Amino acid sequence: MAPNELHRLYKRPPISDQQKRRELSLRRQEQSRRDAQLQARRLASTLFSLSSSQTLEETSEPDIDLVSEPQPDFQPENESVSSPSDLDLDVRQASKLRGSEARKWFARQLMLPEWMIDVPDRLSHDWLATRSYITTDSRQRNCQCHHFPRLCPACLTASGSCQSYSILDCIFHEMDQTYYVIDMICWRGYSLYDCTAEFRFFWLNSKLAETGACDPPSQYHRYRFSLVPIYTCDQSGLHSAYAGAVPYVKDGLLFYNKHAHYQPGNTPLALVWKDENCSQYVIDTDSKGQVPSQQQVVLELLHDGKLITSDDPPVVFGFLELEFTQKSGLHPGNLLRFSIGNGGLHTVDGKLEKADLHYFGKSNRARAFADSYSKIMFQYSVRHSPLRIDDLVASISSSDDEGNGPSDVEMAV
Repeated sequence: MAPNELHRLYKRPPISDQQKRRELSLRRQEQSRRDAQLQARRLASTLFSLSSSQTLEETSEPDIDLVSEPQPDFQPENESVSSPSDLDLDVRQASKLRGSEARKWFARQLMLPEWMIDVPDRLSHDWLATRSYITTDSRQRNCQCHHFPRLCPACLTASGSCQSYSILDCIFHEMDQTYYVIDMICWRGYSLYDCTAEFRFFWLNSKLAETGACDPPSQYHRYRFSLVPIYTCDQSGLHSAYAGAVPYVKDGLLFYNKHAHYQPGNTPLALVWKDENCSQYVIDTDSKGQVPSQQQVVLELLHDGKLITSDDPPVVFGFLELEFTQKSGLHPGNLLRFSIGNGGLHTVDGKLEKADLHYFGKSNRARAFADSYSKIMFQYSVRHSPLRIDDLVASISSSDDEGNGPSDVEMAV
């Protein structure tokens, strides 16, 4: 790495089209509003139907079902990860799925952040940050983790029938038996899909505490809920998010565009960022916990030999000849692991042009999805020219100094 890159200006040459996709996502959500209220009702009814079809060992009392953040799940060897039949299912059809197929479908209902490749324009004006992105090695994801009497959040009383429903996006932290709530999708039958992140976080902080959900566990409240602090992306807020003490395992920072709606799937309007001071594992490790000498990526094999990411639409990283796939016993839908050779990754105007891929073998069978383009590019950047906290601070300082005056830096309007 060149010495002058250590403290480079935050507005480095783009290595992706992430900023363009952020602007496009904001335009799309204004141009095309779907019936989010119906989506929320159907999702809630599906959760209830799945719950009632399972045998509960402890109690037959009303339960609240929780959907946690998605994690790779078992994928049959000859089955496509993103087959059209899976993607086209509506909620009522999905309620008939079981096992890994049900977990994969519900994983797509959650909003998943992209990895921050470039500092967003107007970071200090249009973005919010959470103190950290919570992880534990043993947390369950992508499944119904627990069932318990629903004092909160769907009902405000522990007895009687409840005609409303609530959907929270949360992560279970096993060490302190707490659900950390990172977003609110629906509250007492009111859909928040098409509400801005700024409003959703305000509503979440206002309403959740009223239910007593953040109180210590009781007979009607087996697990504790806790809110993740949200900060503005000014100098003080970023410092608090980055350096503040937390009661859970830290694994980076989450950034949300204030104007973003809750969009299921990967979105450039939510970003995750890491460095060695706020994450134990900035660079991906192998199954033994060791950092490999070369970056490894997981891609999905298509029937025509293309190797793609999990994005929608996917990014093509390479191609395998039919003869090679037949000799190696590979099938469409397989998740394959590759290492990136000395040739590296080459982009032109933020678009991938060439990748020096070397076949490593089939991916761990516990995975369900290929890597996303932003994750691959973030990991590549970490190894060569990482995006540092100084770059984020410089972005905020530059924006504060310039104000509304003329600037050499192109700013989103």
